[in-house]
Order: sequence, then structure tokens, then C-alpha cells
Amino acid sequence: MTPKDIFERLQTKFPDAISAYTEGEGVKDAFCKAAAARIVEIMTFLRDDPQSRFDFLQSLSGVDNKEVLTTVYHLWSYPHRHSFVVKCDVPRDEPVCPSVAGVWSTADWLERESYDLLGIRYSGHPDLRRIMLPDDWEGHPLRKDYKEKDAYRGMPTTRYSPLELLPIYDAHAVEQLKQGGAPATPPAETK
Repeated sequence: MTPKDIFERLQTKFPDAISAYTEGEGVKDAFCKAAAARIVEIMTFLRDDPQSRFDFLQSLSGVDNKEVLTTVYHLWSYPHRHSFVVKCDVPRDEPVCPSVAGVWSTADWLERESYDLLGIRYSGHPDLRRIMLPDDWEGHPLRKDYKEKDAYRGMPTTRYSPLELLPIYDAHAVEQLKQGGAPATPPAETK
């Protein structure tokens, strides 16, 4: 099936929950939008329907689109060798989307990552908690309005940019070469 065929099949089955088909071009995949309230039903259909048979959730990620937060599902069918992308928007002020961990078990960890970094809460998730950051971390770092605090538990969260360190390293390397040695790591005190 082509992506357009998959979209039309979904739109026939879920006319009130499927919208906004966008054709893929170049490296961009074709996708459609799905209503959050029906996402589990839609994904179960895509997995179980003999014509689509999306038996593999390749990726689940979150995106901050300023007005809404979006969960992006990349699906793959091993039996049919086709793929499709479904996107699901939730309001930024109440970012709740039903979990698809019951449809594909790999969604368990992927939804946790999206929750951790963007704050999308997946209702019905078996163990929704942070996966990358400490449990007491404040905020969600991939949100466009996120401001990192200067310190966490007394430890600084800022670090030198590698680009800022290049002139220091280059000057040190030149000096080492002048003295007949190989360039070594820059001195510990850089500023």
C-alpha cells in the first residue's frame, strides 16, 4: 500500500479522527494527523488490519510546535515492507495523550523519553516516569521555552562550548610544537 492508500483507508475507518494528510517529498515522510482521544484505537487497527499490518513501531518521538506538542509515530510493516507516519497533537497547557504501550511494548520506553524531555503525559502508561533526567529535575529540556537553571543540587549545569575552547587549545598546541613535543590536552585552567 502507498502512504496515500493507508491514509484513505484510515479516513474511511475513522472519518472523525483522521485528518491533514501531507504527502512526503525528498527525505520527508508522508503522514496524517490523528485525534489523541482515538489514538489507541487507530494504532490497534493499523497493527491488526491485514492490509496495513504495522507490526513494528520504529520510533515514537515528541516535537514542540510552540502552540501544541506533537507525538510522532513512525510505523513499519515487516510483512508488507511499507511504512507510514502518524502525528498526534495535544494542547501545550494540558499535554495528555493515551499510551500505545499496550499496542507495541517498545512504546513504554519511547513514551517515557517523550514525557521526560517534552512533558507529554501518556495516560494509561504502565510506568510513566523520567528515563534520562533525575526524578526531581524541573522542567522539560526539549521545550522551546525551557530555561536551564544555573545549578542542580549545587552542581553547575553550564559547561564550556567546545568552540570557545578551540583558541585556547590551539595556542597550547602551537606552544607544544614549538618546544618539539606533540600537542597535549590544554591546561586545566582555561579561563
